[in-house]
Amino acid sequence: MKELKHWQDPLNALIGVGVILSPWALGFQDEMMFMANAVIVGLALVAVALGAIFVPRAWEEWTQGALGLWLIASPWALGFSTHRDAMLSAVIAGIVVATLALWTLLIDKDYSGWLRDRVAH
Repeated sequence: MKELKHWQDPLNALIGVGVILSPWALGFQDEMMFMANAVIVGLALVAVALGAIFVPRAWEEWTQGALGLWLIASPWALGFSTHRDAMLSAVIAGIVVATLALWTLLIDKDYSGWLRDRVAH
């Protein structure tokens, strides 16, 4: 069995499951836009995180980071920033996901070459 390259990826997959379940756990399943956003982004996060677990590539970390940033912005972009539970759920999950993805990009020597190249010039 192949060794896990980044512990952050399984955690992001679990957060993705939490994002999927958040409409029902927090009681906003009747709000179609909020619920659809949570389910679609959560499924995408789980899929990309699982991909990163089994076939690690830098683009998967960048994608996880982008999904995290979308979760942070989505309450305002989709108009549910006034629904406190939905907004906090998305923003907190987004901050954690984006932070874990950036952390992985910065600490993995195979992925952080883009940073070293920029700093060296």
